[in-house]
Amino acid sequence: MALLDASKYELSEKVVAINRVSKTVKGGRIMKFAALVVVGDQNGIVGFGMGKSSEVPDAIRKGIEDAKKNIVKIALKGTTIPHEVTGRFGAGTVLLKPAPEGTGVIAGGPVRAVVEMAGIKNIRTKSLRSNNPCNVVRATMAGLTSLRDAEQVAAIRGKTIKEILG
Repeated sequence: MALLDASKYELSEKVVAINRVSKTVKGGRIMKFAALVVVGDQNGIVGFGMGKSSEVPDAIRKGIEDAKKNIVKIALKGTTIPHEVTGRFGAGTVLLKPAPEGTGVIAGGPVRAVVEMAGIKNIRTKSLRSNNPCNVVRATMAGLTSLRDAEQVAAIRGKTIKEILG
């Protein structure tokens, strides 16, 4: 999983979740915000980040900066993914299945954000176990980064692409 330079790509961002946390002190409650943001170029480049601040816009800005530091390239096969994969992180598990043209993005909130920013147009997904947005996003990213296309498999096995595809 090689991290890429964000300045080379035209990235768009999407806020997945904003969490408000409060700390009770002698004078009352202190509110802080945590923003989970996904960035991508809709062409196989995607990343996510977390930002925390006492103001929502600052938290989002910090989340975008963090996401741009963590972008990766994922393997695509046209408008879908090359093969079925299960991504796991913590208690979050996400099942990602390729789908034929015209299916669209069948995915729930956090998974949908990551998949759309990656530029996948046809996919079926199911979020299993955890519904914590942070863990679901991390599990989705783990699944997407573990994808391998025919060229990568052929290079690892020392065969040609024709031999792999049959």
